[in-house]
Amino acid sequence: MRLYDTMTGEVRDFVPVRAGHVSIYLCGATVQGLPHIGHVRSGVAFDVLRRWLMAKGYDVTFIRNVTDIDDKILNKAADAGRPWWEWAATYEREFSAAYDALGVLPPSAEPRATGHITQMVELIERLIERGHAYTGEGDVYFDVKSLLPEPGYGKLSGHKIDDVHQGEGVAKGKRDQRDFTLWKGAKPGEPSWPTPWGRGRPGWHTECVAMCETYLGPEFDIHAGGMDLIFPHHENEIAQAEGAGDRFARYWLHNGWVTMGGEKMSKSLGNVLAIPAVLQRVRPAELRYYLGSAHYRSMLEFSETALQDAAKAYSGIEDFLHRVRNRVGAVAIGKWTETFANALDDDLSVPMALAEVHAARAEGNRALEAGDHETAMARASSIRAMMGILGCDPLDDRWDSRDEARAALAAVEVLVQAELQRREEARLRKDWAEADAIRDRLKKAGIEVTDTADGPQWTLLDGYSK
Repeated sequence: MRLYDTMTGEVRDFVPVRAGHVSIYLCGATVQGLPHIGHVRSGVAFDVLRRWLMAKGYDVTFIRNVTDIDDKILNKAADAGRPWWEWAATYEREFSAAYDALGVLPPSAEPRATGHITQMVELIERLIERGHAYTGEGDVYFDVKSLLPEPGYGKLSGHKIDDVHQGEGVAKGKRDQRDFTLWKGAKPGEPSWPTPWGRGRPGWHTECVAMCETYLGPEFDIHAGGMDLIFPHHENEIAQAEGAGDRFARYWLHNGWVTMGGEKMSKSLGNVLAIPAVLQRVRPAELRYYLGSAHYRSMLEFSETALQDAAKAYSGIEDFLHRVRNRVGAVAIGKWTETFANALDDDLSVPMALAEVHAARAEGNRALEAGDHETAMARASSIRAMMGILGCDPLDDRWDSRDEARAALAAVEVLVQAELQRREEARLRKDWAEADAIRDRLKKAGIEVTDTADGPQWTLLDGYSK
């Protein structure tokens, strides 16, 4: 198996630290609000990696953290007049529900930042003792220049030391504005914990190093996350781990963003593309198929058309498996093909793997129509194995649900799209009265319409809006 390592900038042979075992750390959610599809793409992408490694016989330890203390969480909770811990817990549950809805396997452990203050304090003490950190004005900072000479700081992102900007603003206690915060001194009204250098709370970059090493040790196999974390977050993790004398991660894997109009998905559209809202338009297995269908390192440009195309592609696979089951008999899980395995072994090339799935479906359909039930069953069994690795086997008990609710939702989709088309035609004629009447009629039926740059979007009025 070969994986693209961000650190080296090339596809490398994957060799784990310990034979037969793979250790993975995935940077999880900062639980500040509802998860949208951009948030959970990494969960789906690296779930496929985990499933493939397990299928190949590895014992996989998979850690995904929760950032439950952060400036954004504190600010949003304060604005809402809610306790910060309640706010964090509420949206942690939302993320857990989203992962579960999409069939993402539960992690081996899901540590919270607030549960590892002791480990963070110990890490910072080690860095101070080794001359890589210092205190100032109640805070503790990492001394970036202490890692010089080269390769030192910047080897993951390629940033040169003279061009570093941490995005933290100016702070009185910093010796150099390129340094980053390890510990924030206590402020009135904010949560704080006691430390040798005074009360305060952790900086963002410190928590993941402490949790990585707590669960996976000073050297482990894979550190994964979104490409937006390469700098400063992952660069600063490396600085701390190496400053403390540890080897840390052997491979760095980063997934691309979900984009709209070529831009990273914005918080302003989070309500439109929040997981509950999207799952009113497609089934969970279809959304998972869509999020996992592109190569994990590529950008995934969202559009309603692309989402519906993915749903149709998934339904085509599902329909074939149901026809085989109805005509021939129960479909057991078989074995994936060599082509499928080669695709996933080549830096987790899911698009090539899906091409093999659809080729098997096409061959199976031809065999079924020709009355060659043996070949049809063989292809169906192979497809179940391959789709199981991708986390969305249509005949798995989790996804095998052709119920009345699905049929009703499909019917509603057709009717609403027809109404939206009439509304768009009225708007083009500048017949605002007719356009408003259509919108009001939909709202009376419990369907709310929101106009976006990607066209009108609709949702059922059940507590979530688009």
